[in-house]
Amino acid sequence: MPVSVANSKIVYSALKECGVRIMSALPETWLVHLIRMADDDPEMTLVRLAKEEEGVGISAGAHFAGVKSAMLMQNHGFLAAINGIVSFAHLYKIPLLMLISYRGTHGERDPWQTQGGNVTEPVLRALGIPYSFLDSPESAARRIRQAQTLAESSLQPVALLLMRDLMWEE
Repeated sequence: MPVSVANSKIVYSALKECGVRIMSALPETWLVHLIRMADDDPEMTLVRLAKEEEGVGISAGAHFAGVKSAMLMQNHGFLAAINGIVSFAHLYKIPLLMLISYRGTHGERDPWQTQGGNVTEPVLRALGIPYSFLDSPESAARRIRQAQTLAESSLQPVALLLMRDLMWEE
C-alpha cells in the first residue's frame, strides 16, 4: 500500500504527545495506518463510527470528561459532518481537532474525489474554521501541537489537512 507508514507514525506520535487519548474514525485509505495504530495502542481508545458526524459527539463527550480527542476523516467526511460541527461544536464551544485527508487535490487519480477537494478549503473558510496543511514530516508534530493548542484555547474546531506529499509514497 502506498500510504506512508513512517509518516503515519510521526502523526500518531504527535497526537499522543499532545495528550490525545480518544480518536474517532471511519475506514479511509490514507488513514489506514493511523487507525491501526490507535486500535493496537492500549493507551488509546478508537471509536469506529458509522458516519463522521458521530465523531463530533464523541469529541464533545471527551471534552466534557476532560479527555483530549481527535477526529480522523476524509474531506468528504468533513463535509458530511458539517451539521454537527456548526449546530453543536461551534454553538457550544467544543474544541475539535480534525485531521482530514485532503483528497481530490493535485495528483489525485480518483475522479470521484475531485469535487470534495474543490470545496474543502472554501467551506472551512466559510465556517471560520482555522486550518493548516500537514505536508511534510519535518513540520507535522509542530503543526499538530499548534492546532491542538488553538482548539483548546479558542474552544472551537480546528482542521489539519493531511496532504498527499505527507501521506502517500509514490
